Amino acid sequence: MLKRIQSAVLLLALLVSHAAEAQQIGCTEAEYRAFDFWLGEWEVTDSASGNLAGTNTIVSMEGGCMLLESWEGAGGSTGTSVNYYNPIEQQWRQLWISQGRYSIDISGGLVDQAMQLVGTIYPFSGAAARFRGSWTPNADGSVRQFFEQYNEETSSWDVWFDGLYVRKED
Repeated sequence: MLKRIQSAVLLLALLVSHAAEAQQIGCTEAEYRAFDFWLGEWEVTDSASGNLAGTNTIVSMEGGCMLLESWEGAGGSTGTSVNYYNPIEQQWRQLWISQGRYSIDISGGLVDQAMQLVGTIYPFSGAAARFRGSWTPNADGSVRQFFEQYNEETSSWDVWFDGLYVRKED
C-alpha cells in the first residue's frame, strides 16, 4: 500500500512539473502574437449596409499558441475557427467551420500590418473555390475584416464579406 501511495505521489509530482513547464514554455515569441490585435469581444457591422452582422469573441488559448473564434450572426448563424501560428511553415492558419454548412481553410501571415490568409472555401453542397481574407487593425482599435471568393465564371474576386469589428463596451 505504501508503495502505491509513493508511486501516486511521484506521478502527481511529475504531472505538476510537466504542467508548470508547459505553462512556462507557451508561445510567447512575436510570431505567435501577430494576430493578438483581433483578441476580444466584438460587435461586427456589415460595411456595405451598416447593419449589425453579428458578434464575435476571440480568445487566446493553449498558452498563447492558438486563438479560438466564436461567431454568432445577427440572423442566428454560428461558426468557430481555430487560428494558430505554425513555426515549421512560418505562417498562420485558420480552420473555420460553420453550421451554414461550409468550411474554410486559409493560411498566410502579416503583410503591412494586416493579417492576410489565402486558401479554399468548401461548401458542403457544392464545389470548392479559392478564398482569401484580411484583418486590418485601425488606429481607433477597430478591425476591418475583408473576405473574397474567386469566381471561376468571371475570372474575378467577388466580395464575400466586408465587416467592421468594434470592441463591445463593458
